[in-house]
Amino acid sequence: MSTPANLLEQALEVGRSRSLPYAGALAPRDAHALREALPDAVLVDVRTRAEWAYVGRVPAAIEIEWNHYPAGRNADFAAQLQAAVPDRTRPLLFLCRSGGRSAAAAEAATQLGYTLAINVLEGFEGDPDAAGHRNSTGGWRHAGLPWAQS
Repeated sequence: MSTPANLLEQALEVGRSRSLPYAGALAPRDAHALREALPDAVLVDVRTRAEWAYVGRVPAAIEIEWNHYPAGRNADFAAQLQAAVPDRTRPLLFLCRSGGRSAAAAEAATQLGYTLAINVLEGFEGDPDAAGHRNSTGGWRHAGLPWAQS
């Protein structure tokens, strides 16, 4: 069984081995296990309001849009993150649809001084399968992790 320290070290090792511009990365199940094991860990969902409303939400996640749909980049992301999580030493697990926006958000958080910004690989829905459908080859939902639909 993985301990919180092992999971955190695993995330950091991914960061080092891939030379990521943020602390690290974890697969959805490991990210969920870390969040469950470390009470100070925070899941930050950076998808859009439309995605939260129509695709699904992760219970108890902090929701801060990386992009506003259809307007583009959320200019207030940094201020919203700092207001929601003032302690820059807390582990932050960033989640988006498939891992791209969350990687950018983790990098931005690192630039703001957050020391444990971790990207959730595969995101909430994962990459599209051969038929172009999500939720069948990876991601938070496909892993059977907690989520709810509005």
